[in-house]
Amino acid sequence: MPTTHLSNLIVQPAKLDTFAEALRLQIERHGETPYSLHRAMTSVGYTLDKRAFIRWATGEKVPRSVQSMEILNWIERRYQLAPGYFKAKIPNQVRAARGHILKDRSAAERRRLSWHLPDDFNFRTPEEQAEILSWIHKVIITGSTGYRKFHAAAIKTRYAVRFGALQLRRRRVSVEKSEDVESDINEELVSSVVDAPAALDEEMRDLLCFKTSTLTHRGLQRSGVWNEETASQKLEHLGLLFGALTASPKAAVRGFGAGLDCVCFAMLVFPAVWDWYLRWRERRRGFYTHWELDMLGVALAMVRKETGWLRQNPSLADRLKPIPGLVSEGDIVAAKCDWDDVCDVMSKHGKNRVKEISRVVRIHRDPFEPILTILEAESPVGEYKKITEEIARLTPDERRYPRSAAEMVRSFLMLRLGLHLGLRQKNLRELRVCFRGRIPTSERQLEDMKCGELRWSDKDCGWEVFIPSVAFKNASSSFFGSKPFRLILPDLGGLYERIDAYLDRHRAWLLGPAADPGTFFVKTAKKSSTSAAYDQYTFYEAWRLIIQRHGIYNPHTGRGVIKGLLPHGPHNVRDVLATHILKQTGSYEQASYAIQDTPEMVAKHYGRFLPHDKSAIAARILKRVWEVS
Repeated sequence: MPTTHLSNLIVQPAKLDTFAEALRLQIERHGETPYSLHRAMTSVGYTLDKRAFIRWATGEKVPRSVQSMEILNWIERRYQLAPGYFKAKIPNQVRAARGHILKDRSAAERRRLSWHLPDDFNFRTPEEQAEILSWIHKVIITGSTGYRKFHAAAIKTRYAVRFGALQLRRRRVSVEKSEDVESDINEELVSSVVDAPAALDEEMRDLLCFKTSTLTHRGLQRSGVWNEETASQKLEHLGLLFGALTASPKAAVRGFGAGLDCVCFAMLVFPAVWDWYLRWRERRRGFYTHWELDMLGVALAMVRKETGWLRQNPSLADRLKPIPGLVSEGDIVAAKCDWDDVCDVMSKHGKNRVKEISRVVRIHRDPFEPILTILEAESPVGEYKKITEEIARLTPDERRYPRSAAEMVRSFLMLRLGLHLGLRQKNLRELRVCFRGRIPTSERQLEDMKCGELRWSDKDCGWEVFIPSVAFKNASSSFFGSKPFRLILPDLGGLYERIDAYLDRHRAWLLGPAADPGTFFVKTAKKSSTSAAYDQYTFYEAWRLIIQRHGIYNPHTGRGVIKGLLPHGPHNVRDVLATHILKQTGSYEQASYAIQDTPEMVAKHYGRFLPHDKSAIAARILKRVWEVS
């Protein structure tokens, strides 16, 4: 075949110093042609189709496989270039290399792992490969906290009674679960999650109606109302309680083994039932946690005088059946004869158990642990902001990779809005959007929908976030005083530019054929997708994936920007904001302003303000005296 000079190749339009231009430049500088370089490449044992290599030089294609990366390394050594010279110029840096050899791994798992594997993984020794995979599982996939280890083990033995009373989205398989649990879940474990019988499901419907309806039924009284999120949580927790009672004692769950037709809400008035469940929880975890206190709170509320749901429904006792070792015939007779007395006994017993467990309760999950390296920095917000800068650096050209660019811009905005607003996950993912030039949604409509809106403010010439107070979990807090939350986002670090680009182009790419849910953040919709709206679990997973890919520093690939960081969700941003302000001002009150809460809540849950941080603030103030003198 005749030799063709580079100048005769058809070159695609490209930016200055693109991968194709850099490759052509180096080939010409060393007096070669693509064909002669290809012959030299094949002579040393590399196999690459000649047409594919020519397309590299013309800009029609870019290297994607691990073999291609090894060829680039060889060219760099041949031309005495710096390692990584060509790879740094590949346009779409958010794509993982293909072709990693991972035996006995499913296709889905190989896709998840490939991002975190070095390009030369296939050429490493088996010991090095095992070490890399172990590190990825421990740090990036699961996170090496004690709670995550417990959760990874506990999630293998699923148990619950599933109610149809409230149509809940089932928990999706999280990243950590996907990696720790075999892809083909054991049928025995799946079968331990059973559907509630009709009678039990009807009782749950009555309870939810009692606690969520605007008006109670005539003749009933209640104290407090559950919103949708609280109702969903209580339903799940009660389902776990009944699931433990009905699970086989011979299975890994080691439940009580009660018949499914025997369990009912009336059995929750017996102290023996709660004592068994509390001790079962303690054996399962090794100690008592706030979970047990919360469940006892549910029990006490249901048997409370005048307002308890169980107390006001003595007819529930008609469904009681004997359960050997748990509910006796005598217990059933006593309940039917004097329901109020049985409820009084349970109320007294529950209060005593609360006192006893409160003395020994331990915190199983330290919410600060995944982000400890950030909270210990002098500027926690500045440290977390590095992740957004890394995302901006890696965002590909949207003209060539529109979907990848759209996903990266969405990731950038997720973290930036989280850092500016300090909202809970629900308020952030349900934030609606009003495009420029359109009439904003009225406050009354947003109150009815219980969500906020991002809209353009002509008065302030900026993007405004407006959220009615009723949309917040702590709507009755003194922070709001029944007034809405309003904040003008600062146009810093290219924020407005990316918001405009996201709304003009990227968001439409993400929506695809799916219906527009009206929220600012939307999922990447597939052809079969009917909804692009995030739910509680998919939004958490999206945030966690961003941290895994761009936040956690990977010593094997050089990706990520923060050493010691672990996977976490959007709620941890509130800890970052509160701790940052505490480190700068020492004021719990000012820290509470950043996360729409009270100083007491910041001191109890959000701020990691250690003695040396307090001493540092005092030292800065005293230092000014010496500087002046």
